Amino acid sequence: MTRGNAMAWGTMAADGGEATASTGILSSAQLRPFPLDRVRIGDDSVFARAKNQMLHLARVYPVDRLLAVFRANAGLDTRGALAPGNWEDFGHPREQAWGEHDYPGRENAQTANLLRGHYAGHFLSMLALAYAGERDEALRAKVDEFVSGLGEVQRALGATGRYSHPGFLAAYGEWQFSRLEDYAPYGEIWAPYYTTHKVMAGLLDAYELTGSIEARDIAVSMGHWVAHRLTRLDHERIQRMWSLYIAGEFGGMNETMARLSVVADEPLFLEVAQLFDQDDLLAAGAERRDVLTDMHANQHLPQLLGYLHEYDLTGERRYLEAVLGLWDQIVPGRMYAHGGTGESELWGPPHTVAGDIGDRNAETCATYNLLKIARQLFALTREPRFMAYYERGVLNHILASRRDIDSDTSPEVAYMFPVNPGAVAEFDNVGTCCGGTGLENHAKYQDTVFFTSTDAGADADLWVNLFVSATLDWREQHVTVRMQTTQPLGGTTELTIEGADGFVDGTPLTLRIRVPEWAADAPVLRIGDETIDAPVEHGYQVVRREWSSGEVLRIDSHASLRSVATLDDAMLQSIEFGPSVLVARSDATTTLDLALAQRRLLDGSLRADEIGSAADVEAALRTDGAVSIAGVRFEPVWTGSSSRYHMYVRASGASIGFVGAETDVPVRVRHDGSSLLDDVWREPAPSTRAEFLDRVGKTASVARRDGLLAQSELVQVLEAAAASDVDGLGGHPHGSVIDADVTAATWREHAGADGIPVVEWSVPRALADAPIAPSVAITPGVLPAPSGWFTEVPTITVAAEDLAGAGGLRVEVAVSDDEWMPYTGPFALPGDGEHRVRARAIDATGATGHASRDFAVDTGAPVSRATVRQLGSSVEITLTATDEVSGVERIQWEGPGTFWATFHEAFVRALSDHEQVIEFAATDRAGNEEPRQRLILPARGDAS
Repeated sequence: MTRGNAMAWGTMAADGGEATASTGILSSAQLRPFPLDRVRIGDDSVFARAKNQMLHLARVYPVDRLLAVFRANAGLDTRGALAPGNWEDFGHPREQAWGEHDYPGRENAQTANLLRGHYAGHFLSMLALAYAGERDEALRAKVDEFVSGLGEVQRALGATGRYSHPGFLAAYGEWQFSRLEDYAPYGEIWAPYYTTHKVMAGLLDAYELTGSIEARDIAVSMGHWVAHRLTRLDHERIQRMWSLYIAGEFGGMNETMARLSVVADEPLFLEVAQLFDQDDLLAAGAERRDVLTDMHANQHLPQLLGYLHEYDLTGERRYLEAVLGLWDQIVPGRMYAHGGTGESELWGPPHTVAGDIGDRNAETCATYNLLKIARQLFALTREPRFMAYYERGVLNHILASRRDIDSDTSPEVAYMFPVNPGAVAEFDNVGTCCGGTGLENHAKYQDTVFFTSTDAGADADLWVNLFVSATLDWREQHVTVRMQTTQPLGGTTELTIEGADGFVDGTPLTLRIRVPEWAADAPVLRIGDETIDAPVEHGYQVVRREWSSGEVLRIDSHASLRSVATLDDAMLQSIEFGPSVLVARSDATTTLDLALAQRRLLDGSLRADEIGSAADVEAALRTDGAVSIAGVRFEPVWTGSSSRYHMYVRASGASIGFVGAETDVPVRVRHDGSSLLDDVWREPAPSTRAEFLDRVGKTASVARRDGLLAQSELVQVLEAAAASDVDGLGGHPHGSVIDADVTAATWREHAGADGIPVVEWSVPRALADAPIAPSVAITPGVLPAPSGWFTEVPTITVAAEDLAGAGGLRVEVAVSDDEWMPYTGPFALPGDGEHRVRARAIDATGATGHASRDFAVDTGAPVSRATVRQLGSSVEITLTATDEVSGVERIQWEGPGTFWATFHEAFVRALSDHEQVIEFAATDRAGNEEPRQRLILPARGDAS
């Protein structure tokens, strides 16, 4: 194994000395991170759990298993090692045609394993990152062993003379690349350059983070092979290749070739990086044209990183403009609350979040790449919005994507981290794409906590980006910076400056502290009893002073419990506290309806159940891990729990009320579904108590005219508004309500007999004669299942009450998009599916009351089937299921020697001397489970 000084990106010297740069930041950036081993995540950090679990896997997982697929492809001894499995498994036993012109045919090339090698590349990156952060020599030895094994495979492949260039290195045949050049679709091939990127990226990380010269040399040889393949193709062919769905997915090959051009000091490699440019995407991004709808999100996100590297090396502004333009089309317009994007790996329409919620949202790979892009853009531009996204994504998606469980064999990370009602994260993922990126995610949490200016001299600033318990070795300034924080649950952060050798009290240092967008008010900075006046520049509070060793900068950032509406549906909301997204824990798989507007304070925050302040919420989250809102338990999404969750809930509620002042007045709606509470809190929402009372007076008067309130109910609403604690200062006594010649209810405050201010309302006298619309209620004859779905067709009853006593009541109903029909009595819904029942009651004066209710009905179990593929003395079994209504929740199976387990990927069973019975069954999201089915595997001698 050869080692030497890494160059260009300057990671580390052969003797283990310090890096001059770190984790691939661009040379043109205004800011740079610190080397990974210079920042240590504290054991009390919420990130420590996932980091330690992944470092454990790094230390115990055998390198031979990762090399097995490569050795098998080169005809080398696999040393009895099993492949990792799933996508990262051995090919078909008869897949022996390896050369570029030796297509073995689809029957001899398993699509499920045509990406093999990608996971191993990620694992090599993870090992390099882990070593760079921990400086554990056992980890570096594993990097050496891994790289040496890849070098042996590359030499063995080259010695055959079967390949177009001796630099070829893969765990499958070169034929995938030639088939791509002839536009083979996904299914025949599977993104061959994607895997090449992962292997080359792992080798470059091994070089840049551990100093492995052999890793660099292998990558350079691969780079020459890539150049040999692509430079002989015309531009039009290359563009069509990259446009192919998944087959043409090349990961970040443009990033890797750009990196390699620096490492190898080879201009050809930069030219090859530009051959991966996708012209139409670049142009659309630079021109701010939105072309992302129905595009594969993670097929294109890694390209953006490559464009940033190409901008860095060429200075061509179009690359940067394209990335900025495309970023603005994704964040926030296609971003879910936890920072994820995409449904079933595809982007939906622009400015659509609620409307693009399916059952497989938010591929974790996509967030992995969005974080990398955000980090680079922040370092280039210093715009705080990129760091705001980074905090959201790394905490609420990436940390949450690592299940809280130890494993010697699996990364235990999420593929999809969906946001639909009652979702469950898709954990485990050995060998998948998100299993691969997930290996890296949790080994480098420290890489963005602190940045410094690119000038590392005496005047360099320290940028505090993330509030994480961590320790920084800022040796250029002869200090250690220790950050202790109660984040991510709001509260206090303390930065302690500890002088090291060479530090002199009175040394000037500049600290820049990020002002988080979630802060309820401007953070307060103190040193001892002194409040620091810190101007805000680029979204960061700037503290310039002469420091003494041991001084502590205290940062108080107040968080609030708030509901955040989706862009395209104001009533569908996420619940957040500080930087943390809180998810509802419920077994339902239909959207939870909660009274949120009734808990809203003037600052936009929410009042939790039986909790009076944000400090109380913070304390509850720390001690109990959750808060209750409208009787539902909410807890941080980042805990690593595998329980069912709801990231969004619908703001509703049966009765009108305000914080601390409930009424028994029902929430009635107009024909468009709007209610009085919608009117009260419509943006721009009132921000003072006076504005709130003004708004209630006007909107309640309109609601009375619209027939949504009776006169007595109007009085109740006005009295409740006056008595409410919307300003967080405690309840207020309400005064009298008098009739007056005004056009809308108005108020005045005066001192009561005890000197306490009370509110006197003046109500329009004319409203006394306004009609009150009939009340309407829709009820089902049976209760839904715990999932929220009805598993038998409910009978619907509509009840109407003539509140005005006008007589002549006429009741009508409509189901979904059907026309209005007279209501003649209880009726059954049409059957399975999601139905909206609308009802209206019209009295003799024409006053109309409205109601609507959604019903999700699924009465049938899913249907599953088994597909068996012969593999000589064994069989590969794939289980599939369909459910056209609520969707398939899971398929479970068991066989001899196994337990009733959830099916994830195709599995192989060796035939034995006796028949084997495999039982399996599917369950849908409504809770319907099909009867167990049986698959009988014949005895070995009976297999055909």
